[in-house]
This record gives sequence, C-alpha cells and structure tokens, in this order.
Amino acid sequence: MFETQKFSQVSGPVMEHIRAEVASLRTGGASPQLLDSVRVEAYGAQMRVTEVAAITVSDPTLLVISPWDKSLLGAIEKGVQVAGINLNPVVDGEIIRISVPPLTAEGRQNLVKTLQKKIEEGKVALRQVRGEMKKEIEAQKGQAGVSEDDIKADLAKLEEEVKKLMTQVDEMAAAKQKELMKV
Repeated sequence: MFETQKFSQVSGPVMEHIRAEVASLRTGGASPQLLDSVRVEAYGAQMRVTEVAAITVSDPTLLVISPWDKSLLGAIEKGVQVAGINLNPVVDGEIIRISVPPLTAEGRQNLVKTLQKKIEEGKVALRQVRGEMKKEIEAQKGQAGVSEDDIKADLAKLEEEVKKLMTQVDEMAAAKQKELMKV
C-alpha cells in the first residue's frame, strides 16, 4: 500500500536540497545564504563557513565574516575563493569583508540559466523517487490482500503527490526567477 509518510520521508530531503540550491543563487544584494556552499578546512575536517564564523550584512553590498577562531581567517578566505561563487574575500584585521557587486543584465541571465539547470536536476531527483516508489507499489502484485485496484489507486496517489511537488518546484523557480530579474 502507498504510504504518504514514507513518500514524504524520501521526497522531503530532495525538496530541501532544491530549496537550498535555489536559495544559494544570489540576487542583487548581499545575503549570508551566498556563502552556504562555502566549505572550510578547520580542525582536520571540512566544515561550512557558518559553523566556524558569524556572517553579517553590514550594508546591501557587503558581507562581513567574523571567525570565532581567528586562526581560521586564511582557511575561510581560501574556502570563499575556491567555492566558485565569484566573490573576492579581503582579510581586514580579524574579519573578512566580501564586496558583492551589483548584477549586470548578462549576470542575471546567467543566473536564470543556472536556476533552470538546478530546477531540472531537482525534478530529475523527484522522478527518481517516483520510480523507486512505483517499483515498490508494483512489487505488491500477486501478494495476498492486494488487488489490482489497490495497486492502481496507489499509483494514482503517487502521481498526485509527485504532481504537487513538481508544482511547488515550478512555483519556487518562478518566484526566484522574478527575484533574479528584478533590478
């Protein structure tokens, strides 16, 4: 039998990943979420920059990173440089300043393309979840107490749940695209 709770447990992490990927795309101003993908070599492990420092927005175009352990300044600077987010950190005493330049029209178009790519990757992941759940439902064929009608009903419920999630992803994409294109 199709279990909505089991589907949610499997699809939930996929949706969270999609939300995080969409949120990581920068819009016109500085935002701490821009640094979500930054990893830092600290204490012998790879850690997120948010785990080793406070990130503040001092004005709409400037991020300030204040590490709790000042010996990590160099590691944080390197982490930002290699993260592929096209931001240049500047060490200023015990903090790191990152100037976030305004987006150009071309930059906005590139971000929209990146958004569409991330959304499509998310939809592919949701389709994979659907395929796995579909196999589980179809595997019940011939089991005692499971009729053909039960399987058809479960498959219909699965499609309905997937359709809801795809709609949410499309709405998320439309909102982010509107945000990205706003000057």
